[in-house]
Amino acid sequence: MTLEEFSAGEQKTERMDKVGDALEEVLSKALSQRTITVGVYEAAKLLNVDPDNVVLCLLAADEDDDRDVALQIHFTLIQAFCCENDINILRVSNPGRLAELLLLETDTSPAASEGAAQPPDLHCVLVTNPHSSQWKDPALSQLICFCRESRYMDQWVPVINLPER
Repeated sequence: MTLEEFSAGEQKTERMDKVGDALEEVLSKALSQRTITVGVYEAAKLLNVDPDNVVLCLLAADEDDDRDVALQIHFTLIQAFCCENDINILRVSNPGRLAELLLLETDTSPAASEGAAQPPDLHCVLVTNPHSSQWKDPALSQLICFCRESRYMDQWVPVINLPER
C-alpha cells in the first residue's frame, strides 16, 4: 500500500465518521422534536400520505436481514419511492447501534418492557421536516450533502456504519 492509498483511506474513514456523527445528531434532534417515524409499515404509510416532509430515509439491515426476501422487497420499493420523490436515503450497516440511539429516549423500565411483545421494527426510519428552520441544521445539511455527493458517484443508497460508543 502506498502512502497516497493509505492517506486516501484515512480521509474516507474520517469522512464516514463525520457522517456517522452527523446522523447521530440528526436522530437525537428528531427524537426530541418527535419528527421520526420507525418501522417499515409506518414509514410506508407516512410516505404515502406526506412524502414532501420526509427529508431522510434510513434502511437498516445486518447480514441476517440480507437473506430476508420480504424485507428486501420492502427495501426495494421504499428506495424506488424515495428516489422518485427526491428523498435522501442512507443504509445503516449496524442496526444494533441504530437501536441503541433510537431506544435511549424510550421508557426502558421493567414495567414498560413487560408489556412489549416484540422489539420495534427498526429496519426503516424516516426523519420528517415539519418546520423550515430545521433546514438550517448543520448536521442535516451535512447528511444531505453526503447523499447528493454519493448520487453523483452513482451510489444511490450509500452505506454507513454508525460509530460505536
